[in-house]
Amino acid sequence: MTGPLPASVREYVIELAAQTLADLPESDVPPSLAAVRRFKASRRAKVGAIPLAAAVDNDVFRGRVAEWIRRHQPELAEAADSADGPPPAAPPEKVAAVAYLLRVPHWPELVELASASAAEAEVRGRADEAERTIRRLTEQLAAHQRSAADELGQVRERLAAARAEAEETRRRLRASSDRIRRAEEAARESVVAAESVRDAALAAGRDAEVEVRRLRGRVAELESALAAARRDSRDSRSVDDARMRVLLDTLIASAHGVRRELDLPTMVARPADLLARGGDGPSSAPQAFVGARGRPDDDPTLIDEVLAVPGVHLIIDGYNVTKRGYGRLTLQAQRERLLSGLGALAGRNPDSEVTVVFDATAVVARPVGVTMPRGVRVLFSRPGQLADEEIVRLVRMEPQGRPVFVVTSDREVAENSAAAGARAVPSAALLARLDR
Repeated sequence: MTGPLPASVREYVIELAAQTLADLPESDVPPSLAAVRRFKASRRAKVGAIPLAAAVDNDVFRGRVAEWIRRHQPELAEAADSADGPPPAAPPEKVAAVAYLLRVPHWPELVELASASAAEAEVRGRADEAERTIRRLTEQLAAHQRSAADELGQVRERLAAARAEAEETRRRLRASSDRIRRAEEAARESVVAAESVRDAALAAGRDAEVEVRRLRGRVAELESALAAARRDSRDSRSVDDARMRVLLDTLIASAHGVRRELDLPTMVARPADLLARGGDGPSSAPQAFVGARGRPDDDPTLIDEVLAVPGVHLIIDGYNVTKRGYGRLTLQAQRERLLSGLGALAGRNPDSEVTVVFDATAVVARPVGVTMPRGVRVLFSRPGQLADEEIVRLVRMEPQGRPVFVVTSDREVAENSAAAGARAVPSAALLARLDR
């Protein structure tokens, strides 16, 4: 094991060192840890992580930590020192941390085992999340289809009622026409019989004509209503088709996004192919980025992959990026240089949403009149709040299921953003992409 320890193993190593430091006599405390020892026990491992990690590299201090483990954690010490390997139920990261501190002969293998276990758990978590997203979208699609079917049934019922009413009106019109013909015949006979009877017949004829005109107007109204109902039915079908198409497009875009996020190849290699090439299976090295598959933090292609996700929202911790890339410049010059590069990047990815958050508490006076490049939103933290809090608030405002990435190298911001539903991208990747 030549590389750095996995994050979970390193955290437990620091925790054990902090606990040992609390039990050491004052004379045995290394000078570099004198200030760390004065911290509260609950904050000692977090605030003093760097000096504790450096002190563990010293054989004397590591030996004291090893003695403390054998006294207070004999079960873990025995599991790490066992020639048959740790028990299956033992936490891999804790066993690896104890083996590293005790310097048992096979401690590199235990660290590799813990790293592989953490990577496998992370991959399983992403796959489960993707499956839940697809299942939820499928249920939404089924619900919309059921709603569309109900609306179509109601339209069909109204159309059937309109047709029945129109048929009844036609029947009444035919009956009225028969009455008119009989009235006209009676009128002609009455003319021969008497003038008075003819006047009565003419009056009856005029009344019948009025009734015919009324009925014909009613028929015209019903025919117009029938035509409108037919148009509404066609419009309803068009709306239903559009809704289903939007949902299908959403499902397809989600599936493509999952494939790109997991970095799945176009052709899946068979186990025999891997064996023929002399491979030992997938790498167990810790991943610096979701889907990075062993690439370094400053790999600029990470940003290209993020911007290729459909509907992505990229939130950037402004000063966290600029102070790592242009820390010698003034804050105003740092902002201008970062926004200039982001403007060109956003122009090449018009479908992506880019937001930069700057900490207003980092300057004496709150900046005003900041020029925002096209396609880039610039925000300053509200009075009394840090940019870290604004970033988490932005993540929580996004709808569930939308891909959101936060560019930062601040571990606390990354963890809080992940808890709110976003994924973290190292600041070095963005700096490398802007310099490319």
